[in-house]
This record gives sequence, structure tokens and C-alpha cells, in this order.
Amino acid sequence: KMLKRGRSAILWCDDILLHSAVSKAKKSRSTGRQPKEAVPEETNESVFSVFLREAGVTLKPSGTSNEIAVDLVVFQKRIRQQLQKSPRYPSIIQEFITDLESYIENSDRFRNCLLPCVPQLVDGYSSSFQESLLRMLLGIEMLQTLIINTLLEKLPEFMLDGFVAADGGLSIPRMIINQLKWLDRVVDAKELAVKLMELVSVAPVEVQRDIITSLPEILEDSQHNDIARELNSLLQENTQLTVPILDALSSLNLSSSLLTEVRGAVMATLAAVQLEDLPVVVKFILHSVSASDAYEVVCNLRKKLELEQCVLPAVLQASQSHNTHSDSATDSVVLILDCIKSAVRFQKSISEAWLKAIESVEEVEDHKVIDLLVLFILHSTNANQSRRGAERVLKVKVRTGLIQESLLQKTFRDYAQVMRGYFPSILALAQSLLRSPDPCVVPFGGHMYQHSFTAFDSYCHQEVVGSLVTHVCSGVNGEVDMALELLCGLVTEKPAEMALYAVFVKGILDYMDNLTPQQIRRLFHLLSRLAFGQQQQGSHIQDDMHIVIRKQLSSTVPKYKRIGIIGAVMIVGSMAASSPKGKGSQNGSLPQETFRQVTALLELVKSSSESSPEAAALYYDELANLISNATLDPQVQEMIGSSVLEDFQDDFIVDLGPEIRGSFPFPACVMYKLDEGESQSEIVINLLPVLVQDLQNKGERVSPLCLSPFFRLLRLCEQKQHQGDLEEIDGLLGCPLIVTDMDVVEKVASLSKAEREFLCTLLFHTINWFREVINGFCGVKEIEMKMKVMTRLQNITYLQTLLERALAATPGYVPPVSNFDGESADGIVPSSMAPVNKAKKDGAGKKRKAPGRNSSESSSQPEEATEADETQQKEKEIRPGVSLASYRPFFRELDMEVLSVLQCGLLSRSLLDSELHTNVREEVLLGPAELVFLLEDMLRKLDFSLTAAPAKRAPFLKGRADKSVGFSHLQQRSSKDIASCCVELMPALCSHLENCHNHFQTLLSENNGVVDGPATDEQEYQLLSSGYQLLLQVLNTTFSWSGFSQPGQRSLLKKALGVLAGRLKEGGAELTMEQLVKHSYEYLLNFRSTMPNLSTALSLSQLLCTLSEKGGSSAAYREQTASLARRFLSQDWVTASGEKERGAKFNEALHSLLSIYLEHVDDVLTALEEIAKKGMQELINMSKDESSTSWPTLNRQTFLVFYKVMMAELEKAVRKIPAGKMSDNTEAQSVKLLTWTLAVRDFHIMVNLVKIFDSRPVLNVCLKYGRLFLESFLKLGMPLLDYSFKRHKEDVQSLLKTFQLSTRQLHHMCGHSKIHQDTSLTNHVPALKKSLELFVYRVKATLTLNNCQEAFWIGNLKNRNLKGEEILSQRSQESDDDEEEEGQQRSPQAQELSEDEVLFNPDPDDTDDSE
Repeated sequence: KMLKRGRSAILWCDDILLHSAVSKAKKSRSTGRQPKEAVPEETNESVFSVFLREAGVTLKPSGTSNEIAVDLVVFQKRIRQQLQKSPRYPSIIQEFITDLESYIENSDRFRNCLLPCVPQLVDGYSSSFQESLLRMLLGIEMLQTLIINTLLEKLPEFMLDGFVAADGGLSIPRMIINQLKWLDRVVDAKELAVKLMELVSVAPVEVQRDIITSLPEILEDSQHNDIARELNSLLQENTQLTVPILDALSSLNLSSSLLTEVRGAVMATLAAVQLEDLPVVVKFILHSVSASDAYEVVCNLRKKLELEQCVLPAVLQASQSHNTHSDSATDSVVLILDCIKSAVRFQKSISEAWLKAIESVEEVEDHKVIDLLVLFILHSTNANQSRRGAERVLKVKVRTGLIQESLLQKTFRDYAQVMRGYFPSILALAQSLLRSPDPCVVPFGGHMYQHSFTAFDSYCHQEVVGSLVTHVCSGVNGEVDMALELLCGLVTEKPAEMALYAVFVKGILDYMDNLTPQQIRRLFHLLSRLAFGQQQQGSHIQDDMHIVIRKQLSSTVPKYKRIGIIGAVMIVGSMAASSPKGKGSQNGSLPQETFRQVTALLELVKSSSESSPEAAALYYDELANLISNATLDPQVQEMIGSSVLEDFQDDFIVDLGPEIRGSFPFPACVMYKLDEGESQSEIVINLLPVLVQDLQNKGERVSPLCLSPFFRLLRLCEQKQHQGDLEEIDGLLGCPLIVTDMDVVEKVASLSKAEREFLCTLLFHTINWFREVINGFCGVKEIEMKMKVMTRLQNITYLQTLLERALAATPGYVPPVSNFDGESADGIVPSSMAPVNKAKKDGAGKKRKAPGRNSSESSSQPEEATEADETQQKEKEIRPGVSLASYRPFFRELDMEVLSVLQCGLLSRSLLDSELHTNVREEVLLGPAELVFLLEDMLRKLDFSLTAAPAKRAPFLKGRADKSVGFSHLQQRSSKDIASCCVELMPALCSHLENCHNHFQTLLSENNGVVDGPATDEQEYQLLSSGYQLLLQVLNTTFSWSGFSQPGQRSLLKKALGVLAGRLKEGGAELTMEQLVKHSYEYLLNFRSTMPNLSTALSLSQLLCTLSEKGGSSAAYREQTASLARRFLSQDWVTASGEKERGAKFNEALHSLLSIYLEHVDDVLTALEEIAKKGMQELINMSKDESSTSWPTLNRQTFLVFYKVMMAELEKAVRKIPAGKMSDNTEAQSVKLLTWTLAVRDFHIMVNLVKIFDSRPVLNVCLKYGRLFLESFLKLGMPLLDYSFKRHKEDVQSLLKTFQLSTRQLHHMCGHSKIHQDTSLTNHVPALKKSLELFVYRVKATLTLNNCQEAFWIGNLKNRNLKGEEILSQRSQESDDDEEEEGQQRSPQAQELSEDEVLFNPDPDDTDDSE
């Protein structure tokens, strides 16, 4: 194209020149013919000089340009005429050339001839720019070849003089080559090409470059392919010429096959190309691509382009004295990306190819820096809507873990200057990732923000902070959390830079209404770090912060007061932070003024919160958090510690006197004392009197609400001041409480409403006190203290059984608040009358805990326990219990550290009954009830921390049910922390698992293989079953944590698997991941023989499924998982009382287990047929309550579960059968046809079962999945029948005949639904009828395609009910809206069909001809 454009430009110039020549000729005629007068004066002048002079050119001596008096066209015409009219023609031509050669022997004259001629002034009129003399002569065709030869012979003389001449700075070789460019016509192009290439082979590099670059402008199109081949071979030999050769090639007009060949050769040399030449190479490769080759070329380029080697690592850069190399390298990378950018922008196929190439990478290590950079390019150019594509690919790659943070870090580290140009795109992508509802991609968006702030300039800093502030103000939970975390991180890493934008961050204070307490904590943490941090860079916002805090604290609205308390405590944390030695005024302690401000602020908060117990409790909790998480100045720590100790003693502790004064609703007594026989003056927790006083005078300063928070604060102060030692306050662990005798719970029904509510409140406060005491002392090492902690746990489990009873008798009761940082608890009215056998795991385990607390000899109230034991059976019969699950938010949160108690052994009744019972006190053991209590708490914590929320979008117009209530401390720990804790506890969990296994194994052997024998203790059986299931669920939740897929957590996963594998086989350290998974799987498989109930069996199956995904090939475990599920499904499940397991919970577990079996079994269709034919058939022949013998879990109660799962899996299986293609060979067709035959047979059996099991839910399932199956058959099965009909006629007929029976039954179901006018059923009818009708016409189309259309005819199908009886009421209705096709071979059976049913008859005689 360039060539043509250049030529046309010259033609256009020629027209102008011609026009001016004509006007000049006229002018010269009017002014006389001066040039003609000076004809030949000197006879010895050469022909060359004479001809030139006559034609209008005056040759000047060296140093002065030659002059021309006429236009180019006139000159060429005159020379041509002179030569042709000469009597010596054609030899005159050779003479002319010889003279020319001798004239230009002199290099100065030669230079003159190469330089443009100067126009001669004629009457003050100057013509336009003129060509050089040689160039004008080259335009004369008869001279062209000879002059070209002369010039090319002359060129070598100047080649070695250096590329740039010393005098005028002009290169003679370049000037010679320029003469040959853009000639109107080249007489002998082929010869010229040969000569130029010969020159290239001998010339120095500079001349070579010049010649090669000029080739497209010298040669005609006909020579392009030949010259390209030569250039291609030259490219292989000499990488120095890469740039000029590629420049030339990209300007040549090449055939597509040659272009592909050249491109392949260029691609092969890519690795050897100089860095500075790389942009040209990339440009050539991308700009020479056709749409069909784009993907392949881009994939190759992506593989070969090693940008990582272009840029020196930052370490080396720093060590170099001058960064010229790194600058030029960066420039080259910028140029390469610009080439990609322009290719992407102007060629749609290339942008699509890049996306596809990046998408097709399947290994983490195969991803390169170029992938990220190209995604940024695609996003920034948005050519052909590539922005959306780039965003989609990035999200998918991040979600699947293929593009990781390490790659992003490397890209920012080595290419910061390059990335700066794409900053708007980086920011937009980071925003999009942070807003994503998918929790897997959010952290990557965070890393993009972080690196942008670290690597770029202040403009970018401002944009990043602005964007993060916008995220915080959005009110969407996950987004807010991540943005606050990033801002906190930036304040820690770059305090000076962030201080400049403190005002931006302060703006969030106006949007605090949407933030959760934890987010408000984070916000004030980062603001106070900015305003009051060590360096005080952001001190300009200090006053604003003080104003906001005072305003919030003085508010009467609890919500704002809460914000004020949280904010004030955070500011105290920053102001009183312990500074490094020598920084402060007095040897590292706080300056006096700061200490005064801290004290004043704490006093202000204390006085502001005195009016409300909730506010005071929150203040204690927040201060406790601060003390546990931060390192405060010793002076401040001491001040807080001493005042807390004094106040706690004054408020809640009294000396135990002989009698308790005061009037109480119930008789007061001292309970739960553990320090027997200790001589010290006894202290007691004054709970009942404080509670009564609080009820009488609302808003009293000392409220029982503050008891637990205040103790938590006291305990943490003591731990901090005495390096974890609690000796000063260890009396509180065993000290008794003033409460009432809990026998009153037995008479709860006879109490007044106020008394019942008072009793419930007392129980809540007591349980919360014990929970906080366990939090405090769970880490103690002494055996005696551990025993006390265990007793407190037993107290809790026992009191919970009492509380369940009291709550059951007190409907509508709202307990006292115990978590103070959330919204007011008025909104949470628990469903107090929830039945105890609610399908919640919490309820099941909690119901029967009383005997559990009696199972240890260290229990402090044996009389209560016995009483509880006796009433247990009575209670079960007469009194409904309450599930404590709905009261979760009203209990104090247990710390993660409490779970360390799980490391104690398990105490069971069998252990007590053995001769070891005397030594029980030597070792601290967990009772079953306590085990269940701790595991339930652990599972809730893991579900909260490790289970990814499916979506974080706030529901539309719904009150926000805050899931984080009761997880306030847990929220402040990362999920990685929690996972690490679980892995630490794993040996203990495995021990408990083995203990449960051993317990049930012993039980089975004692009872001769049955669980409901005489040796079974029902209560213990129930608790240990719950414990067993909870242990498996805890392990499953841990291994399901999405964090394990991140590369950084791989070692943690190996450690966890190593614990399981190590129980089976020693030396797990050196095993590979696959081996660890294998051994862990085998270890857990050993528990299969002692599953107490189906739910536990399901938990084990789910855990094994989760584990098998961690290994390399999960396929290896499919068979084992399927056979395990099959084993469980073929087992009779009975409860400890000997009844069969049943109920909603059982059905739910059965549904999941059957799904696992059918998803993992090798051949799902055969498995379905086995259950349907064998199991279901057995069930039909059994009496009402009996089960199928081959599938004991299948009975009339569970039939619907089986039916639903089987229909769903059948439909899923046929969707996976590949569609029939015309290109399939006979074998492939046979396999697909066989699969469909099996599927249709299964479907027929399933549909026919409805005749026997005709309940409404079964019909509903059948109509729903029947339609889906029919649609899949039409979409995937019918094309197969089209192509298989001739080859497999019998099979196709048989298949259609079977399917026809199913469709007829579906038709009857539609009739049944209409008669009964059951909307849940009739909803499915229109869509099903449509598919049935489509099926009729689709079969007709198949027959027509195979020339059997006469075998097909349609009649009307009668409306019948499920039993096949005709529906008489509909006889009069129009019948053609119920058409259906029926296939039938002509046979005696055909006579049985009524006259108005449909038949299709593929008669052998008819079809033979068509074959």
C-alpha cells in the first residue's frame, strides 16, 4: 500500500510539473530563445555535457549545485529526443554513459550529481524543488539500466569510508540508494533485485541496513515474494539485520503462505533477538497475522516472549552505579507493549486471541508477567469490548488460583514504570475485584491496591486512598472489611505518605451508620494511628477526632454512645502505646502531658457510660480487647489494672457471713464452691443480691450485666501485668456464688411469670459467669486447677439442662444481653417454644446433659445430679424442652483457647466401671456432655471463620440479621489463625474419634453386634453419637477451608494430613501430598464399622469426599467412596432404644448420602436400574412397615427421598451423554445408543412406579424431572436416532417403543393433575404437554429423514387417570390438544389399542426400499 501511495504521489507531482513546463514553454517563446544561442562553443566538450546543456541543465564545478532551467519532464523529453535523433543512435547511448562515468570519476562532481539541482531563476520566477541529476536521468528508460549498473558499481568505492562522510555529514551510499527509490518504472526489476542482494552480501552492516530498508521502495510488487525469501534466509544468518529486514518485510506485499513461513522463522529466532530489536519483531509478528492464525501465533509469541529476562531484578539495579541498562530495558518493554496495544486496538482477532491464549494456560507456573500486562492493555484499550473480557479472565484465573499474588508482586516490582501507564485500568480492575461477591477474588483486588500505593507516585496514592474510602462507605460487608484492612496495612507500612491523606480517611466518620462494631474498631484504629501515632504525622486531625468522640459519648442514643466508647478506647490505645526506649521524655515512658490526656479520656468514657449498664459493660469489653491485643505503656497499664481490681472487689465480691441479708424472690444460698476445706476467709460472688437490687432500681451503677465483662477485663489486666500468671485472682475460679437452690426448677410450672423470668435471668448470669471463668483459667497448667476448670464445664452443661426446662415454661422471655457491641438485643426474640427435636445439631446434644455432669466424681452437687437423673424419663414424657440454639447470642463468647481443654482424655461410663476408677482424679478427663459442648462451640466457630460466605451482597429491604453476634473476639483473628489452631488440636480430635470408635465397638461386641442391647446406656449413647458426628464435621469444615488451595497454606495442609496419616503410619514428614491423602483416607475409612447413626455416616462420607479432592487424582477414590456410601445405604439404622431411625433429619441425611453414592458410582445408569428393579420391586411386595431387603434404608417412609434423588441423578446423567453427530463411526453410535436405551429403560421403570406410589410429592417429582428428561432426549437423543436409524433399526424401534410407554404414563399424570385441580401439579403440565407434542413431531421428522414417513400416523389419545381408566367427563372436549405419538410394530398387540390411539409402523417392507 505504501508503495502504491508513493507512486501515485509522484504521478501527481508529474502532472503539476508538466503543467508548469507548458506555461514556461509559452513564456520562453514570448521572450525569445536565449538558451538556443549558446550551442556548442567548445568542440572538445563531451556528448554528456552538451546534451545536458541543451536539455536545460548547467553543470557546475564542485561545491556548487548543478542548475536546471526547465521542468523535469521537459528535461527528460529533450534528452530522450537528442539521443534518438542523433545519427549515431543507438551507440550514442553507450557514449553518453561513458562520458557520464568519466564525469563522475571525481567524487565531488559525483556528490553534486547526487544532490538536488538548484532551479535557475528565469525573470525572477523560480520553479519548485528539483530532483538530483542522476535521478532525472534514471527516469529515462533507455538509460536507466546502464545508469543503475554504473551507480551500483560506484557504490563499493564509498562503502568503507565510514557511514557518515566526514565533510558534509552526508553518506554517499545512502544517497546512491535513495536515487533508486520510487522510480516511475523499473525496466529490469529482476536484475536490479539480484544486484542489490549481491551488494548486501558484501556491504558493511550500515550499508546493508540502508539497502534492505529501501528494498520495498525500490522494487516492484512482482519481485516482493522472491526478495522476501532471500531476506528470510538472511534473517536466520544475521541477527544484526533483524530490524531492517522486518521493516522491509512488513512493507512488502507477500502471499499468505510465504508470510506464515517468514513469521515462523522470525518466531524461531525470537529468543536470540537483541532486547532493543524486540519491539520491531513483536510488531512484525502481530501485524502480519490473519484472523485464522491469530490464536496459534499469539500462543507462540506468549510462550517465547520472556519479559522477565528483559528487566534486571531490583537488587541488581540498585547495585549498579548508573541505571542506563534498566532504563533502556524499560523503554524496550514499553515499546513492546505499545506494539501489542496497537495490534489489539486495530485487529479484533488479536484481542480475542490474547484472551483465549491467557485463558488456555492451566498451570500456575506457566503464567508470566506478560499475561497480567496484556490483560491491563486489553482493559485500557477496550477495543472490541475487550475490557469486559479482560475482567472476566482475570477473575476466573484468580478464582482458580492460577494467577497469584506472587506474579502480581513481581510485575509491580520489575515493571513499575511500565505499569504506571495503565494505572486507571489497574484501579478499575482492583475496584471490580474488591466489589465481587466471590470471596476468593477479593484479596487479589486488595493486593492490586497495595502494590499501586507502594510502587506509584503521589497522584496514584491519592486515587488509591480515595477509592478505598469509597469502598468503606459502600456499606457492603466484605468490601468494607477488605478496604479497612488495606487502609490499616498502608498506615502501618507507609505512615508518612498516608498522613497526607488523613483528611480523606476522616471523611468515613460521616458514614459510620452502616458499619459493624468490628469495622468501627478498625476505622478508629487506623485514624488514631494516623492522628496519635509515634511520629504524629497526622496530628492535624487530632482535634477533629476529640470533637467526634466527645459528641458520640454525650449522645443519649445507645448506638452512637457505643461508637464513642469504641473510638475512645482505640484512641487511648494509640496515645498510650508503649514507645521504644529513648523516644519519650522519661526513659521510654509516656510524656506527662500525654499521660494526663489518656487519664482524662478514660475518666470521660467511664463517667459517660455509668448511666447505662450496657454501655459500662461495652467499655469493659473494649478495654479488655485493647489490653489483650496492644502493648500499653506500663504506667497506663498499672493505672488501669489497679482501679479495675479495686472496683471489681467493691462491686461484686463480699465476704461470706453466717447469713445472707436481704429479701429475695427465692431463698438465697451459697452454691458451686470448689475450694473445700481451705482456711482463708471465704469470698463469694454477690450475684443474687446484685440482680435483685438491679431489678428494683433500674440503672443502678452495679449491674449483674457487668459481672462477666468486668471479670474479663480484670483477668486480662492481671495476665498482662504478671506475664500470664493469674495467682492473684485464682480464688475466683473456685469461689462460690450467692444464688438460689436450683431445686426450684422442678416447681417452675407453679411459679408466677415474674418469678420464672427472674429464675431464667439468674441462670443466664450464672452460666455466663462460668463461661468467662473458663475463658480466664483454661490455660492453667496445674492438675488441681484443671480439675476445677473441668468442674466448671460440668456446671455449665448441667445448668443448661435446667435452663432448657425453665425457658420451656417461660414463653416470650427475652434474656439479658451478654454481647454488648452489637445492635440492641430487643430485635432478637428467640423462638422460645422451639421443640427439642428440632433439626438442629445443637438441640439434639443439649437435651440430655444432666447425667453427663454426674459422670465425674469431682462433681460438686451429687444430690442435684441424682435428682436430675430420676426426673429425666419423666421430663422426656411430659415436658417439651427448648433448643438453646436460638439463645446463642445471649451467652458470653468462649475464646479459642478454651478449645485446648479438648486435649484432655475422654471419660466414659465404661471407664468408670472398670477397676481404674480410683485413679480418675489423677488425670483430668472430659465427660461426654462436656465434649459435645466444646465441639458444638468449635464447629460454630469454624463455620463462622473458615466457611466462605456464598455472597456478601446485603439482602434487599430485609432487616440485617447479624451473623457475627457472639463472635466478636473471633472476628479479630484471621482465618489462617483459626485453621492453625485446628491443626494444633487435630491429634486430640483424632484421639476422641478413636475413643468414640472404641466405645461403639465395645458396645457392639458386648451386645453381640446390636446397638440396642441391655448393655447400652441410652443417654451416653446419645451424647457420644453427637460427639462422634461433631468430630467428623469439625474435621470436614477444617479440610474444606478454601485457604488450603493458596500456595502459602500448603505446608499447613500437609501438617494437618500428616496428623491423620501419622495415626496409621509413622514418618509422615517425608511423604508427598498424594501419599498423605492416601494414608489419611485409609485411616478415616477404618471408622466405617462403628457409625452410630446415618447422620454420622453421612459426615464420614462427606469428610472422605473432601479429603479425596486434596489428592492428585480424586478419581482414584471414587470407587471407595461409592462402595462406602453403598454400605451405609444397605445398613439397618436403629436407635439405642431399638426403634428404626426415621424423621426429617434422617431423610435429609439419606438424601445427601444417596446423592454421594450416585455421584461417585462408575456407571450411574446401571446403579439406578439396580435400585429401581431390585430394591423398589422388593418394597412393593413387602408389607407396610417393612424395608427392602437389598436396600434396608428404602421403605415406604423413605421412598420419596430415593425417588427424588434417583430422578434428579438420572436427568443429570443423560445431560452428560454426548449428542449424536453425523461424523460418529458405527462403534461410537452403538455405545451412545446403548447408553440411551439403558437410560430410557430406567426412566420407564421410574415413571411406572407412580402407579403404585401415587402420593402428591412423588407425582410432583415425576412431572418435574419427566419434562427435563424429555427435553434432554429431544436435544441429545433424537439427533442420535436420526443418524443411527438405518444401521440400528431394531434398537431404535425398541427404544422408541419403551419411551412411548413412559410418555403415555406422563400423559395420564397430566390428566390426573387436571381432575384433582392440584396447583402444585398443574404448574408442570403446560410445559410437559408442550414437550410431549414436540416429541411427536420430532419422531415424525426422524422417520421422514430416513424415508419411512408412511410408517407414521396420528390419532387422538384418550384422557385417562393414573390407573388407565378413561376420564369420561372430558370426552366432549376437543381432542386434538392432547395429541401424542405412539410407536408400535404391527403385531397382535396393535389390535388391543383403541381406535383413536396413535401408531407408527416401521413396516419391514416399507423400510427395505429406503435403505
